[in-house]
Amino acid sequence: MTGPIWITATPPATDGELHVGHLAGPYVAADMLSRFLRADGTSVLFTTGTSDHHSSVEVKSLRVGRKPGEVAAGYRESIAADWLSSGVEFDDIVHPGASTAFVGWIRELYGRMAAEGLIVPRTRPLPYCAPCDRWLYGAHVVGNCPHCEATCAGGMCHECARPNDCGDLLDAECALCGAEARPRRCRRLYLPLEPFRERLTEYWSEGAGMPPRLVAMCRQLAEDGLPELAVSHPGEWGVPVPVAGFPEHRVDACFEAAALHLYSYSFDGRPEPDRTVHFCGFGHAFSHAVLLPLLMFAKGLKLPQDFVVNESYLLAEPAVGSGEPPLWAIDLLAEHGSDTLRRHVLQERPAARRTAFSHEELRRTRTLLDASWNRWLSGLFTAVRQECGGVVPDAEPGGVGWPTLLRRLERTVEDLREALGPQDLDPRRAVAVLDEAVRCVAVFGDVNAPDLGHPEGGAERQRALAAQLAVAAALTAWVRPVMPEGADRLAAALGLAPGAPVTAAALSPPPPGSRLAPPSGPVFGF
Repeated sequence: MTGPIWITATPPATDGELHVGHLAGPYVAADMLSRFLRADGTSVLFTTGTSDHHSSVEVKSLRVGRKPGEVAAGYRESIAADWLSSGVEFDDIVHPGASTAFVGWIRELYGRMAAEGLIVPRTRPLPYCAPCDRWLYGAHVVGNCPHCEATCAGGMCHECARPNDCGDLLDAECALCGAEARPRRCRRLYLPLEPFRERLTEYWSEGAGMPPRLVAMCRQLAEDGLPELAVSHPGEWGVPVPVAGFPEHRVDACFEAAALHLYSYSFDGRPEPDRTVHFCGFGHAFSHAVLLPLLMFAKGLKLPQDFVVNESYLLAEPAVGSGEPPLWAIDLLAEHGSDTLRRHVLQERPAARRTAFSHEELRRTRTLLDASWNRWLSGLFTAVRQECGGVVPDAEPGGVGWPTLLRRLERTVEDLREALGPQDLDPRRAVAVLDEAVRCVAVFGDVNAPDLGHPEGGAERQRALAAQLAVAAALTAWVRPVMPEGADRLAAALGLAPGAPVTAAALSPPPPGSRLAPPSGPVFGF
């Protein structure tokens, strides 16, 4: 029995709400793939979680004077609401801070790895803040990366995606009070990567669907000598380490995030996945490309895996008094709706290079939907109401230019399937292909308009309306991975079931005599 295609997306830390960069990164693109595959009849398991025990949650709690659990619970709820509002539908979301089952599972995994000698104790320098009387790890400490010298927090550099040992940071200081961080000897638990060198390098050399920059990072890791990764720290927030001699230590958040993916799949309860596709930002790629496969090796698993890695989406907060909304997902969704925002972040997705968010460009996306997509659909619905009594005409699709348009659309669906599929996933291309299809059918509608030689209600005119209704029906399927809310609204207007496969077979008008039920407002966006 073959398992599903397993799609994962990086768990966000519950120290704040989702911003537009999160949506432009892993979440909307992963949801697009999930929707495309499900419509095709492919079994899919789409999972993520929340990084409730990340050190940034504790730092946030100290800054606002609340308990870490309260901070995590509040943002966990808002993040789930943002996913729902943006149409990102997971099959399973693991919340470590609210799951005793997960805590027990990761403690068992951690303890077994320690018993097998895969996790070992080491005494090494760890930054300490004397004014705060606190060990500094993760988000508690900031400095410069020892590998690329970029500003970063302890544990992981999001610029070069390489781990640091906190004590390696250059010019380290306390993130809370800004005091200079002084190194002190601290006994912690480490996961040496060198024993896995052969298996990791073989895994990387097989390609594993990794983009060139990630391949280069893994190669550099191997050339420099695979590090020993700190997987515990002294603290009060997080999962207690189940190893004797470390009563006040907690499981490191990076280890927990990688383990969370394994837990979400439930390997003991279902067949191994047919394929795995990991969505992550480059700054989180170490967890997916190094730590997760290592944990799989430790559990006796080896899976074919692909990586969809995005670069940073550069965000500039609007100036005070500018009247622009903040960059939080909840604000942009409320103003523009999920169709506009999803389409925009897919079109602007920072895949091979960094891109910058712009309120003006987002407004242009909304204008384009109104001026092109909604204008054509509104005209089509009006014509069917005025000329056919609001029902689908009993006519075969036709009209001036229909054979040419049909051939173009059949080629379009081939391009679209390629852009939406896991092998050559390209969200930008998918949006461009859909825009071109709508532009072509809108021109076809204008060419076949009554005032250009086709009398209202004439046989040829009805064939042209049937042709446009066939394209509209196809769009309910073709557009759904990108803009599900509008696609479902269009399906309801045409009396069609949502979620049809992205195929040329979708190019068929609703049954003759079907009464249309156009929405009172725009089909896409609002």
